[in-house]
Order: sequence, then C-alpha cells, then structure tokens
Amino acid sequence: MQDVQLKITDPRKHLSKAAEAMTPEKKERAAKAAKDFETVLTGMMLKSMTEQSKGLLGGSDEGGEGQGKEMYDMFFQNGMASYMTKSNSMGIAEKIYKQITGEELPSEYKQKSIPGSPLSPALRDQIKSYPLVTPSSSSMERLDKFEPITAEASKKFGVSQNLIKAIILAESAGNEKAVSKAGAKGLMQLMDGTASSLGVRNSFNAKENIMGGSSYISQMLSRYNGDVKLALAAYNAGPGNVDKYKGIPPFDETKAYVTRVMGYMKTLET
Repeated sequence: MQDVQLKITDPRKHLSKAAEAMTPEKKERAAKAAKDFETVLTGMMLKSMTEQSKGLLGGSDEGGEGQGKEMYDMFFQNGMASYMTKSNSMGIAEKIYKQITGEELPSEYKQKSIPGSPLSPALRDQIKSYPLVTPSSSSMERLDKFEPITAEASKKFGVSQNLIKAIILAESAGNEKAVSKAGAKGLMQLMDGTASSLGVRNSFNAKENIMGGSSYISQMLSRYNGDVKLALAAYNAGPGNVDKYKGIPPFDETKAYVTRVMGYMKTLET
C-alpha cells in the first residue's frame, strides 16, 4: 500500500473554506474564546509581574495575613486582566479571530475607550499640537465630586467627558458658586439668557449647570462639524464671532481660552 501525501500549497484557501462554513453562532463563540484567551494571557503576565515585585503589598506576611495578601493579588490580577483586555486590547484576540475565520473581529469585541479617558482618535489628533496645562490639585479635588454628573452628561450629549471636565476647569476651577464679572454663573459659567434657553433654572445647581453647558458645547460641536477648537471659541466668544472671523476670533482672551481647555484635555488624557 502506497503512502498518501497531501500537499497544501496555500493553507489560507482551506482556512477560508472552513470559515465560510461557520455559522454566526460559531463565529461569536470564536470571538469570545479569542478575547478570553487574551484575558488569560494578560492575567499570566500580571501574575508574573506581581510575583517578581513580591506582590502588591510587598513581601509575604506571616500567619493568616499571607493568604489574604495572595487572595488580594489574585483578585487584582484577574480584575486588571479583564479591564485591560476590554479597554486596551493588545490585539491578540483580533489576530486569533482573523486566523480562525479570515474576518475582522466584531466591533463589540474590539478595543474600547478607557473609562475616564474617552477621547476619540480624532480629538486626540486635535490636541496634539497644544501644550499640557496642569490644573491645581485643589481644582481637581473639587472636580472629582462631579464625576457621576460629567459621566452622565457625556453619555447623554455624546460629548467627551474629558472635554466637559476641561471646560469646567477653565471656567470655574470646579467651583459651583463661581460668578464672573460679566455675570456668568456656576461650573460651566452660563449666562442667564443662555441658561434659560437650555432649560437651566438654577445655574448654581451642579447637575443643571453641567447638563446645560454640555448641551451647549454639543450644539457647537455639531455646528462646526466636530472641530473642537471652533466649538470652544464659540463657547467663549459666541458663534457669531466665530462665523464673522471664519475661525477662532482674534481676541486674546478667546485664543488663550482655547489653548487652556485643549491643554487641560491633554493633561486629563495623559
């Protein structure tokens, strides 16, 4: 009996035929398995790192404390592995899935924006040329109190949370009782007329103010096709001036304002 030898000239052809035969349910299981594998691999890397550094809490404890420390390290490693895979994928899952199916990994399994750092690639490109502007520690402490509200406003109006935070830092440094010489009030410094048009009854109410200001910057972003610089210029000097000068108005205050907000965003991002 003669030996039978199979010669495969291009494995991708056989792979593509197998992929074509996969049902949507099988592809979904493949995507989940690929993502789970990346999570396990990330967890192994974190485990190795924590072991080399003697764990998050330092050297081993005596008695029952040592077991507690190991449990803490384990929970940290598993949690961080899951978080890192979901928020900042290493690309392993995408490669595995494409090798199996010949297709791109479905968008719901791909890299997502990291919570608290929701700048889109387009927005990151816009802030590249601006210098970092570091807010004071006291203003950041005040800003932290409004984290749930800025997150809600970001989701409701489709505006980057870091953009909302940067405007608050530039406008009021996180002081909800702030009042400007011109009469603008609250965290995002709303004029009475603007506040009224946005449905804000009390500009000193943190939630009302942030929702109103976020709604307004969202409107400006739509008006200027996502150009954050022009939207910020309109927020500061009014859209009439931006339209008049066909760009950022030549006002020192407005130019400094745009630079400051973009710099705050860059700092919050990094």
